[in-house]
Amino acid sequence: MFAQCVVRSLLPVVLLSISFATISAAAGEVNSASSPPPVHSTGAARRSADTMKITIKVTGMELQATLADNPTAREFAALLPVHVSMEDLFGREKAGPLPRGISTGGPRSDVYKVGDIGYWSPGHDVAIYYRQDGERIPAPGIINIGHVDAGIEAFERQGALEVTIEQAR
Repeated sequence: MFAQCVVRSLLPVVLLSISFATISAAAGEVNSASSPPPVHSTGAARRSADTMKITIKVTGMELQATLADNPTAREFAALLPVHVSMEDLFGREKAGPLPRGISTGGPRSDVYKVGDIGYWSPGHDVAIYYRQDGERIPAPGIINIGHVDAGIEAFERQGALEVTIEQAR
């Protein structure tokens, strides 16, 4: 009889504990389903594009740049290393053709900032903007794939430049 009394008095506590455990487990499943898996930075191939650093070799200098986090930048990263002969355009940018076209999944813009690295999809060109002239980029616009961290003045030279772009080591 004593055992039955103990079981009856503990039964609500046990059921309540099971209910809380079930609710907690269900909440954990919802949270883990909606949360992206952790990103492990065990090498350049596993880094996300938003933290991927690249090196731009131009006129005997090595400039560091950071890629944007979008499909176009990720596909650009997959092309690296790449050598590009860049021509001067409008006294504001150096641009040259990539070996092939890449994704146009990144957002387009008709404006740029000094230091931006853009993809001009109609010509499969990469462009690096070294001077602001206040003009807009013609349609369909550029897709920003990155930004030069420092040293953009290396592009402020007359004429064409030979440029090598690679993943930073």
